[in-house]
Amino acid sequence: MNPLLPQVYLARHGETPWSLSGQHTGRTDIPLTSQGEANAQELGKRLSTISFTHVFSSPLQRAMRTAALAGFERVTQAEPLLLEWDYGHYEGRRTKEIHEEKSDWLIFRDGCPGGESPEDVAKRCDGLIQKIQLLEKNTSGNILLFAHAHILRMLAARWLHQSAQSGALYLLSTASLSILGYEHHLLEPVIRLWNDTSHLNTSS
Repeated sequence: MNPLLPQVYLARHGETPWSLSGQHTGRTDIPLTSQGEANAQELGKRLSTISFTHVFSSPLQRAMRTAALAGFERVTQAEPLLLEWDYGHYEGRRTKEIHEEKSDWLIFRDGCPGGESPEDVAKRCDGLIQKIQLLEKNTSGNILLFAHAHILRMLAARWLHQSAQSGALYLLSTASLSILGYEHHLLEPVIRLWNDTSHLNTSS
């Protein structure tokens, strides 16, 4: 791989009460837990030696707070395209509960009633990728994104020109770090790192 090509770093926000309980957290603007804040700081240490030309975050507080605790508060720009999936009627519900009503439900295939479809979210990601690629043409350098699990999983799928349903293949943990990039040139998108949590203090 060419180390001079730009890379897009993906940081999932730290732990929240609903990520702990397994509740779908779309547009509900809830804070981090104390552990989530600690993990965000650990993530910041991991990123401290890397330079970024642009830093973007979902406007929701769990992502913006993660960015701030990681040391990027002054340079982070809110990006609405990074908002988490609109879960509609499934907001705040657990997958197990949803399966009691619809046993074969898969979010990356079926979407959410009253919320977004997979195609809706894929379209948002396509728009974000276009924005990223324009930035890469004008200013070479790394880009850092703070956001949520499902939107980042969809972003990875669309980065690789895969279907919206392929987002189901890319699991993400809280406060994890992933990297999207290229192999030989900008027409060869790849995943360079995925769901790395080696920076977190697992002893606590």
